[in-house]
Amino acid sequence: MARLANRLTTLTLKKDLDPGLYADGDGLYLQVSKQKTKAWVFRFMRAGKARKMGLGPVSIQPNDKRITLLQARQKAADARSLLVDGVDPIEVRKIRRAQIALEAAKATTFRECAEQYIEDNKAGWKNDKHAAQWKATLETYAYPELGALSVGGIDTGLVLKVLRPIWHAKPETASRVRGRIETILDWAKASGFRDGENPARWRGHLENVLPAKSKVSEVKHHKAMPYDEVPSFMTKLGTKAEISAKALEFTVLTAARTGEAIGARPSEFNLQTKIWTIPGERMKAKKEHRVPLCDRAVNIISPLIEKGTEYIFEGASVGKPLSNMAMLELVRGMVGVGLTVHGFRSSFFDWGHDVTGHPKELLDIALAHTVSDKVEAAYRRSDMFEKRRRLMRDWSEFCGGRDEALRAQKVVAMRSSS
Repeated sequence: MARLANRLTTLTLKKDLDPGLYADGDGLYLQVSKQKTKAWVFRFMRAGKARKMGLGPVSIQPNDKRITLLQARQKAADARSLLVDGVDPIEVRKIRRAQIALEAAKATTFRECAEQYIEDNKAGWKNDKHAAQWKATLETYAYPELGALSVGGIDTGLVLKVLRPIWHAKPETASRVRGRIETILDWAKASGFRDGENPARWRGHLENVLPAKSKVSEVKHHKAMPYDEVPSFMTKLGTKAEISAKALEFTVLTAARTGEAIGARPSEFNLQTKIWTIPGERMKAKKEHRVPLCDRAVNIISPLIEKGTEYIFEGASVGKPLSNMAMLELVRGMVGVGLTVHGFRSSFFDWGHDVTGHPKELLDIALAHTVSDKVEAAYRRSDMFEKRRRLMRDWSEFCGGRDEALRAQKVVAMRSSS
């Protein structure tokens, strides 16, 4: 006996029905919830188990974008056809939805991915300037070509369209742009917005198309003062009373980076042991760094610590450190444009290498250089603190114009040992 079908009518759908299931036939049901909401369901047997598949809310008013009675019957018929072919209609729907979601994800633009990447990662970057630099370089160079494009459709040709105009003219900038595009595309792949190889990768890919940055231009280092000019510079610097002069003199004597010096807080200093301990979060390598302080460095910061300010070298605003441009402007005012504060670290290294017998390893540790060689890093288990204390004392004496006395001491020591 054939099953009854098409038992429901449009009029039935408008009635105030009690909660329950109302059969239309061939597995299609009108489901009324306890809250009196109405929806379509398709019931069937699969591998001996009863299954229920939702088909959507019931349409009662014309053009309300819900499922009409005729549409529900068609959906039920499509599901029955799949069952005849031995296919589970619920699994087919899951696959279709996943495909739709994937296509929607791939439609996400490069700019959207870049902005989300920056938002996700900026908390882990050293400062707000890093995020600003990312935004600026992408806005200037990448977004005009890639910004509005689907991140899933970006290929090597599009990446080269960004890089070629600046690769020779601005090699350093171009290299950073390439690296940032590569990072964003890797993030997009991990987030499910694209698949396949990264068209911005350098090794084994773009290196076969573009010349290496090192071949395009020479690497530019921070301009340093020749170390034999440092003593006279420090003598002039010592006569200045402004806070920027104190900060610069302290920075040179400790061979510290600008940010490490101007961000120094009183709690980081032990004046009895003459040690400055810089927390890892303020170091480039993210590792705590101890600095032995010479007598002159202690004399500089002692009265500043007694002031009780939040920062040793406080700027114009209360509770704020000195601007990172303050020391540079002072250098420019004293010797003109060209030299940098960071360059004094190079002056220190050149002095230590050319004038003293201190080993390179000791100089690197004093400068808190990151060791890339795994073997050297394995052997460098100590911070060689007491040896560095002697190194920084020698540097202080040199900066104070007593290098001749230091050399004389070395000559005497060498003669006595022979």
